[in-house]
Amino acid sequence: MEYISKKYYKNLKKKLFFLIKNKKKKKIKQIQKALEKGDLSENYEYFTAKESYELLINKINKIKNILLNSKIINKNKNENKIIKLFSIVTIKNLKNNKINKYTIVSEYESNIFKNKISIHTPISRTLLGKRKGDIISILNKKIKYKIINIE
Repeated sequence: MEYISKKYYKNLKKKLFFLIKNKKKKKIKQIQKALEKGDLSENYEYFTAKESYELLINKINKIKNILLNSKIINKNKNENKIIKLFSIVTIKNLKNNKINKYTIVSEYESNIFKNKISIHTPISRTLLGKRKGDIISILNKKIKYKIINIE
């Protein structure tokens, strides 16, 4: 089971609705149009339309699976200031003094370009349950970080 935010859940529901109501109908029409051209053995348009449809169905099924097998976690206030899913954590690399700010999110919501890291990454797993001021080590204790802030 994966944990996801309410916002991500809503976005997935919208995407699923769009794919089923719009894209799926369009793909079916493409297949029907290609079928009208006759001989399937040399009908490239049919094969590409069918393949495109199958890819869409796989995407729809993947979204359905995420929605069915995920639990929504509310982003409530972290009064104990313990790092958990959806915490925003500021850490300082003790070797080069570089400061990074990350949000710990579900696997599906991760996006390194937005500093959203999956709960399954080594640094996230190490951060979970820690508090401000704690020092953590990753990569066989080669890199040490100090937790500067937790939101």
